[in-house]
Amino acid sequence: MRIDLDVISQWVTPSSRVLDLACGDGTLLSRLASDKSVFGYGLEIDSDHISDCISKGVNVIEHNLDTDSLDTFGDASFDTVIMTQALQTMRYPDKVLEEMLRIGKECIVTFPNFGHWKARIYLALNGRMPVSDILPYEWYDTPNIHFCTFKDFEFLCKQRGITVKHRQVVTENSIDKTGAKFLPNFFGETAIYHLS
Repeated sequence: MRIDLDVISQWVTPSSRVLDLACGDGTLLSRLASDKSVFGYGLEIDSDHISDCISKGVNVIEHNLDTDSLDTFGDASFDTVIMTQALQTMRYPDKVLEEMLRIGKECIVTFPNFGHWKARIYLALNGRMPVSDILPYEWYDTPNIHFCTFKDFEFLCKQRGITVKHRQVVTENSIDKTGAKFLPNFFGETAIYHLS
């Protein structure tokens, strides 16, 4: 399982109600159900992922987060609302974040750091948008439409009065792990935020 999903599972309370937005193939919800006895629902748009969720026994609802409202979910109707690696693909990520905090007592989001040193150097040396294992798309076919760094996200949280309960920076590279302790916006590949 992805390293960000391991961190998320530590922050989710056992036997709680969880809503996973853009839940993908249901891996996280399936693990939370078996390891933490959570009751959860996933929202997903991709039909193949929906089939994967169903095969894993994950409750899933077909839903387009960019066009379909989340009004059917009442205020604080879930303990935790999660969105992993999808906030940067939303047309209005700030509005999605506000809805997550309305629906859940708290929320957890993860996103790639577009300020990572490899992306900066690639752009500086090549004059082209970076393509890597973390960001494997060309500029014209990427689902990522809002490129943000940790500092950008924290500035948004400050503007909107959102409390950052925990922040974890993860990376696979051992050099980056050491550097991320001191310069997270430069060395961190993925951000994980626990918000309320």
